[in-house]
Amino acid sequence: MDLVSRRPFGEVSSLRKEMDKLWNHFLGETPFPGFVSQEWLPSVDVSETKDKLLIKAELPGLDAKDVSVNISGDLLTIKGEKKQEEEKKDEQYYRSERFYGSFQRSIRLPVNIKTNDVDATFKKGVLQIALPKTEEARKKEIKIKVK
Repeated sequence: MDLVSRRPFGEVSSLRKEMDKLWNHFLGETPFPGFVSQEWLPSVDVSETKDKLLIKAELPGLDAKDVSVNISGDLLTIKGEKKQEEEKKDEQYYRSERFYGSFQRSIRLPVNIKTNDVDATFKKGVLQIALPKTEEARKKEIKIKVK
């Protein structure tokens, strides 16, 4: 007598895959494009050196005048707006995936910084913010005395 493995939910799994293919065929990769949020947030890297925090934010398609940086307490906020390009009347879109509109990204700073010495630069769509640490926030090595 041969043993046959039984997969009780195998048919349901196959049906699910077929339904996903059907949705993707008619509506694209996002099953319900009208329900997907049209917000976007810039991607950021936060790193630390001995003397400062470094924050890099990707802001493609923006200029420095479209962005503002504020610090309040231990919260750094990057705000801006990406304006939509002018639509041409004879142009028909098949797909539009780029996001437009205002954004706000807040980052809690893990150490105290010198707010008067913060330096922000914008180059090739990347905002870089250098935040010097206060003397108290810098790590200090304590030498151990031998007695």
